Amino acid sequence: MNYMPGTASLIEDIDTNLVLHQTVERIHVGKKYGDIPRGIFVVRGENVVLLGEIDLEKESDTPLQQVSIEEILEEQRVEQQTKQEAEKLKVQALKERGLSVPRVDTLDEY
Repeated sequence: MNYMPGTASLIEDIDTNLVLHQTVERIHVGKKYGDIPRGIFVVRGENVVLLGEIDLEKESDTPLQQVSIEEILEEQRVEQQTKQEAEKLKVQALKERGLSVPRVDTLDEY
């Protein structure tokens, strides 16, 4: 640990990599979800913010319905398409009023 006078103590940046096995990607759409098995993941330590366990009792109390991978991916596609169509309508309405919305890829990162 490094200590700097006049400031709170700082913990030296040490990156710890994680190796996760039997990982699952969970996709939520409304009250439905689907689990996609992903296998082994290596997570770089600089990307780790929080890691915790799942409370299985609380998880079983949630009113979510598990569906097949194909069904949840189709629902996700439909939801994304609906959002894109709504965004197009919004942009068109703004254009008709003489306003413009900057595209996401042209915005600064900061």
